[in-house]
Amino acid sequence: MLLPLVLVLALTPPTSAMTVPGAEHQRLARLTDLTTTGLVTTGHTDPADWAGLTSTALPVPSAVPGIQIDGYFPDTSRTNTNHSGHDSQFVVRLPDHWNGGLVVTGSPGVREQYANDRAISDWVLSRGYAFAATDKGNTGAQFYRDGRAVEEWNHRFTQLTIAAKSVVSQRYGRTPRRTIATGISNGGYLVRWQLENRPHLYDGGVDWEGTLWTDRGPNPLTFLPPVLRAYPAYLAGEPGAHEAMVAAGFPAGTEFLWDYHYRYYWDLTQRIYREEFDPGFDGDLDAGVPFCASGTPLCDADYSYFDRRRVAGPLVSRVALTGKVKRPLLTVHGTYDVLLPISQDSDVYAGMTPDRLHRYYRVEQGTHVDGLVDAYPDRLRPLAPCHRAAFVALERWLDGVQPPRSGTLARPVDVSTCPLS
Repeated sequence: MLLPLVLVLALTPPTSAMTVPGAEHQRLARLTDLTTTGLVTTGHTDPADWAGLTSTALPVPSAVPGIQIDGYFPDTSRTNTNHSGHDSQFVVRLPDHWNGGLVVTGSPGVREQYANDRAISDWVLSRGYAFAATDKGNTGAQFYRDGRAVEEWNHRFTQLTIAAKSVVSQRYGRTPRRTIATGISNGGYLVRWQLENRPHLYDGGVDWEGTLWTDRGPNPLTFLPPVLRAYPAYLAGEPGAHEAMVAAGFPAGTEFLWDYHYRYYWDLTQRIYREEFDPGFDGDLDAGVPFCASGTPLCDADYSYFDRRRVAGPLVSRVALTGKVKRPLLTVHGTYDVLLPISQDSDVYAGMTPDRLHRYYRVEQGTHVDGLVDAYPDRLRPLAPCHRAAFVALERWLDGVQPPRSGTLARPVDVSTCPLS
């Protein structure tokens, strides 16, 4: 059934009667505005958590009054600095005017539970959805110290979905008639995994450039070492280095993005995820040596996943994706993504998924984080409008209207829009 465009005021039980099942701690607040405009003022979000993920032009909706619940589930790790430094933190937002739906997200990268507030929460709340987000159970650049941390990400997403459905029922007197999983990057990976492995909890999902983990490759440990070797050679003007960059999946035309990603993403991402799945590669070192030169012993630039697959493969296989989604899924991914290059990620995943349940939109000139659009407005476009267009297409799909066919989306004149066909 189509969720109503005219939202209806929900009856509210006493907030003291609302409990997040399984939570070790929770704090409820009645707020006049659940969007980031109000949350920054009241201290119910962390702007550092979502910094850089959206362009400054992304609009903020008008105020959405309702209830926010902050809390955490039992956990032994302490990487999340919010709320007394306890992991497995969550936030649940319950608008007064509810449309009957629930959106569940997990944080991108290794960020905390507020990371999706600007990119996703503001917009879905304005449409009347209840919203829930998890920090995935561990955060920060040393997340791997938690032990099988990525496995925990999937567990925490499932845990929050079940708990959020209960909270919604307590708040509004009925269960959500639609539950949608969505997320960016690592959060997009979580959407894929949930629709493959826990489909009974969701009606569908929207995957924004989800990370692809496969035990046979590709995965980040297969395409990051080649670029870490090739980029210094490219800077030095060595013959064949540019070709090596392109062969690794980083297309010609994205050179203006390479230096930023080398300094802030490629090296760090390779080392911390390699430490998660193959900690023995560098002996007693903790996530290797930053920016080590190729040829240095135990250097991540020379890491070979396929040579180390006997060690790393079994751990990767525990979190690997199969493509066997069992609920409708829409994927958006930018062709100028030079952290998770599209040819090594969503192009591959699209070939793994059943056509009847998947639509895939390749967004020309979209890159991994929309914050970079502000620096290169003529060469990049934001993905947030495409995520929103895909979300609306999913809503219609769930009501029986087939979404536009998969394809590559040319840059529109107005990049605040994103026609899917």
